[in-house]
Amino acid sequence: MRLLVANPNTTPQVTELCANAARAVASPGTQILPLTGRFGAQIINSRAENAIAGHAMLEMLAEKVAGADGVLLAVSYDTGLLAARELLPVPVVGMTEAGIAAACLLGTRFGMVTFGTPVIYQELVAQQGLTGRLAGIRAITASPKDAYADPATVDAKVADAASALVAETGAEVVVLCGAAMAGMPARIRDAVPVPVLDGIAAGVGLLEMLVRLKPAKARTGSLAHPGQRPTQGLSPALAALLAAGA
Repeated sequence: MRLLVANPNTTPQVTELCANAARAVASPGTQILPLTGRFGAQIINSRAENAIAGHAMLEMLAEKVAGADGVLLAVSYDTGLLAARELLPVPVVGMTEAGIAAACLLGTRFGMVTFGTPVIYQELVAQQGLTGRLAGIRAITASPKDAYADPATVDAKVADAASALVAETGAEVVVLCGAAMAGMPARIRDAVPVPVLDGIAAGVGLLEMLVRLKPAKARTGSLAHPGQRPTQGLSPALAALLAAGA
C-alpha cells in the first residue's frame, strides 16, 4: 500500500514530523510518501493562506497521485479535502476529520488544542455536523515552528492546555490540531487524564481501512469528478487531472 502524506505548508520540517508519525503507526508493508507544498505560506494560519494552499495541494497531488493507493492531507485545516475527493480516483482523508472521527469512537464529547485560529476549527467541526459534540477549543501560546525547535516546551504547553480543557469543559477525548503536533500524544499521554489523539496517526489507520475496502469512485453526486471546463494557466499535471473526468 502506497499512501501520500501531503503537506501544503512550505516547511519541510513539518512534513518530516508528519511522515515520521505516519510511519510509526502504518501497517507492515505500507509505504509513506511525503509531499511538501511548492508555493504558499510556510505555515498556514488564515483563510487567505488556506485558499492559496488549496491550489498548491491540488497541484502536487495531480503530479504525484499516479501509483498511490490513498492520500492523507497532512494539514490541520484539511485544505482542499472535498476538491481532492472530487478529482482523485483514490480515497482522501483529512487529518483533522480523522482525529475527530476517532475521538467520536472514544468519547461523547471532544476538545481540541491548536496553535492556530480556533474559529477555523469550529467551522471544520460544523462541516462534519458535530458541533454538539465539541466541548471546546484551546489555542496555546506557541507556534508550529516551536514544536520542532523546542518540542519539550511545546509538549508541556499542550499537555497543560489539554488537561485544563478536560477540567473546564468535561471533554472526554482531546484532539491535537496541528500538523506539527504529529506524534505528540505518545509523549504527553501520561500527563492528560483522557485519550489524546493526533490526526496523522488516526488518518493513517482510517486511510488504510478505506484502501482495503476498495471503494469505487463516485460517478454521481457532489463528489463525482466535475469534468473539464475551460481553464488557463494551470500546471500540466493539474490540467490533465481535470481532463481525466471529461
